[in-house]
Amino acid sequence: MEKYTIYQVLPRLWGKGKFSDWDKDAFDYLKGMGVSHIWYTGVLRHARGKAFVKGEPGSPYAITDYYDVNPYLADEENDRMSEFEELIHRTHEAGLKVILDFVPNHVARDYHSYCAPEGVRDLGADDDTSVHWRQENDFFYYPGIPFKLPEGIDEWRKQAKLPTPEPYEENPAKASGNCFTPHPSKDDWYETVRLNYCTFHTETWDKMLDIVRFWAAKGVDGFRCDMVELVPPPFFKWMIAAVKKDFPQVSFIAEVYERECYRMYLEDIGFDLLYHKTGFYDTLRTITEGRGSATALTADWQCVGNIQDRLLNFLENHDEQRVASDFYAGNGRRGLAALGFSLLFNRAPFMLYFGQEIGERGMETEGFSGRDGRTTIFDFWSIDSIQRLQAVIQRHAWENGSINELCEAGLSVREAELLLRYRQTMSLALTEPFLSGDNYDLNWCQDFNRDELFAFLRCLRSESQVSLLVCNFSDRRQNVTLRIPEDARAYCHRPDLPETLRVEIPPFDYILLPL
Repeated sequence: MEKYTIYQVLPRLWGKGKFSDWDKDAFDYLKGMGVSHIWYTGVLRHARGKAFVKGEPGSPYAITDYYDVNPYLADEENDRMSEFEELIHRTHEAGLKVILDFVPNHVARDYHSYCAPEGVRDLGADDDTSVHWRQENDFFYYPGIPFKLPEGIDEWRKQAKLPTPEPYEENPAKASGNCFTPHPSKDDWYETVRLNYCTFHTETWDKMLDIVRFWAAKGVDGFRCDMVELVPPPFFKWMIAAVKKDFPQVSFIAEVYERECYRMYLEDIGFDLLYHKTGFYDTLRTITEGRGSATALTADWQCVGNIQDRLLNFLENHDEQRVASDFYAGNGRRGLAALGFSLLFNRAPFMLYFGQEIGERGMETEGFSGRDGRTTIFDFWSIDSIQRLQAVIQRHAWENGSINELCEAGLSVREAELLLRYRQTMSLALTEPFLSGDNYDLNWCQDFNRDELFAFLRCLRSESQVSLLVCNFSDRRQNVTLRIPEDARAYCHRPDLPETLRVEIPPFDYILLPL
């Protein structure tokens, strides 16, 4: 059985910010962490140097040419596509798979492809701009009304000491990615324009299908599909079926938030995996922060039922604040109970955000992004913790599991300890009974404080393998008596399991006991 373990990284913030930084040492490190897929975020060419762009390099989600990669990621700009193809090859040679973004809802305001294959018509090239909407149009327009940037953008560029770009003119204005207005606010996706899908097959559908097929043909193994709820579901059902006809191995991961639609996107539309933010991430965060009860974890898995193994668990990604930030838990170690639950409670896939494993805090003031507990996706930046992590990788200091070696390579004691715990937990998830076994929620029958503690069993019933786990979300060490009822012993095919156990769990941590 394969368990997806995805490592999300922005190549521009890794090493020197080049495709070539991804070498055997980096791949060996990720494989040693149990990673199966790398999500290279921000590869597709996006808008830069324009008045509407957020930050200096710009947002990875304002794509300006869907058939190109960012020149700044290549050692030789003119060889950028071949360098990316070599990266795909190196990743595959290392036994890992490649995930790219597919952003179906919007593109950059200045979208124009110079690298599209011959015969491919550009998005918007044949639009009738004299009307707001026409089913044949790729975009939405506001005839007679020019686009207006939000107030304060020019002032921000001056404060950030960025060069003044040429004035940007767009008349008629196009609707932005998240709103229908010619004058979006500073909180809107004003650097993007929304695509028009209608609810039936149009040329826009064909153009977007061609884009996915283009990258699948280059060896991309999967697509993380951005904000799918903003695009009509019939498009995805048609597109996924069409791609899988020729590329059956390609997987599709949906960024979704409406939990009541989970089954539709999996069972009807055809996605392989879905984000599990609503319910799972949100619940774990409130519990870790001391604002919620661990009993909500039971409600969440009962709600999703038999699709939980196709819901992508995560504690961080580029949209969310870092666990170790002052806006969340304050340090990475306080997320260990959540990590144990995320990886070991069920067979669900897991996503790790680069630097999470050493407690990267996202607390620097990073140009456009600012000091918000997130690692910037809008700026060129050098992240100290990531640079030190790369020193560890280059020296292979992670291999022997030695705190001293990790510290000599540049990590702090806290970072080194956290890295080893992440590696231990991620490795456990790839062993039995965690890889393919079943789970049993023990919390219902306990006398301990169920707001702070969560207990469960993982069992491979055919082999009579059973492990007990208890997660402690509180800030104090807890010593409790734990019950294993007759029903649990029967479920695991282990009548010999003890009826009670005395366990001690460190604060913000989990314990594991093979039984």
